[in-house]
Amino acid sequence: MEIGARIAAAQLTGSARSKRQVIAGPLAGMLHDDDTWYLSGVLAADPGRPFDPDEIPWAIETIRQAFAAEGRWVHAEFVDEANPGLAEALAAEGMTIVSHLPLLVVEPGSLIVPDLPEGVSVRVVSSPEEQAVANALAAEAYEMDNADFAYKPDPADGGAVIVYVDDVPAATAAWTAVADEVSEVAGVGTIHSHRRRGRGGIATAHATLNAFGLGGATLAWLTPGDDGADRVYRRLGYAPRATAVHLGDPGGHLADLR
Repeated sequence: MEIGARIAAAQLTGSARSKRQVIAGPLAGMLHDDDTWYLSGVLAADPGRPFDPDEIPWAIETIRQAFAAEGRWVHAEFVDEANPGLAEALAAEGMTIVSHLPLLVVEPGSLIVPDLPEGVSVRVVSSPEEQAVANALAAEAYEMDNADFAYKPDPADGGAVIVYVDDVPAATAAWTAVADEVSEVAGVGTIHSHRRRGRGGIATAHATLNAFGLGGATLAWLTPGDDGADRVYRRLGYAPRATAVHLGDPGGHLADLR
């Protein structure tokens, strides 16, 4: 399977474990019981296969009705190479394309793990208390009120690492639940006082390493938030292999999709 379609299919498989599905032609609306906006969204229902453009108007209307019934905002994430033209077809039905981001991937043999400077250590989160530390790091790094990620005792369900500097928490990164041997590395965050010192790269590398070694993934992927992050990830062996497209209905959290 082409790598973009493989990632899109893994997204669908993983999302279906915790969300209710509304399948409408080429679209899969994924509804989470928690109404936090980013937990529900739209994916491609059939990654790697051409879609019928005539199905788009009724498909997106079906999704909009299902989401509106539960007070959810419609937004979507696609892998462009897996379903070329799907985002543009939805834009013609009123959705707004917010971003096209390089989708970077790495396999175990290509991952480069940086040496740890003196005083720097990395620990895998192994308790709810350590998860609370990782959440506090993420909240400070992203200037959020809180980050409420639950501790997952089984690494195949996802996990996180914390980078310590002289035993003080400084950075974190996470991997998502492994589906079809694929995991996304996400939530990379470094507190302001430790930025530009390579801590985020260390966190990313070790989250990836543990997604492989503990979670059983054979492919990891991520999307960089900016050019600086892109350069960091590429130094770890990540390379662009596809394109992530984010879009949403007008209003809502369009600015948060960048």
